[in-house]
Amino acid sequence: MGEIKRLGTTENGAGFELEIRAKTVLQGVHLGDSIAVNGTCLTVTEFTDECFTAGLAPETLRKTSLMELGPGSRVNLERAVQPAGRMGGHFVQGHVDGTGEIVSRVKEGDSLWVKVRVEDEELLRYIVPKGFIAVDGTSLTVVDVMEEEGCFNFMMVAYTQQEVVVPMKSVGEKVNLEVDILGKYVERLLGSGFVESMVKSS
Repeated sequence: MGEIKRLGTTENGAGFELEIRAKTVLQGVHLGDSIAVNGTCLTVTEFTDECFTAGLAPETLRKTSLMELGPGSRVNLERAVQPAGRMGGHFVQGHVDGTGEIVSRVKEGDSLWVKVRVEDEELLRYIVPKGFIAVDGTSLTVVDVMEEEGCFNFMMVAYTQQEVVVPMKSVGEKVNLEVDILGKYVERLLGSGFVESMVKSS
């Protein structure tokens, strides 16, 4: 995790940028590298031994909850994956699809149930029980989908709660959501007639 140092306009006043205090993600960092901030893929434009700065495009501000952050806010940070290691979880691109609102938090033993209402209900068709979803950049397994309520829920074990920012958020706060890219590809292929053409050719 890291901590927001500054969120504001650039020196020339033409854009926005985010400055974050961090340690682990800065090991071996270079200008132009990608670092995901609460699941949002951002490009490093400046860095020191303790902080890095990333620019924020207007579309990023529209699609994500980053504008709700302020100095002192804790955020999830993740470097780009290296293809040489084991893949735990699922492919998270850092391309946020939309936001959701936390509507309930319930403890069960040392685990935590979290229920989220999706702001754009079109995203619900990509969210399935036992499927993957990234919430503020954390790869999680969906437990149930409540179509009528426009909600889904997930459970976080004690270890995960200590390592990410979602458990620090309260009911009513927003989270960034990225659905599993595989569902989008399948939908695109089915809609393009690709499957039918393959069946006919066989």
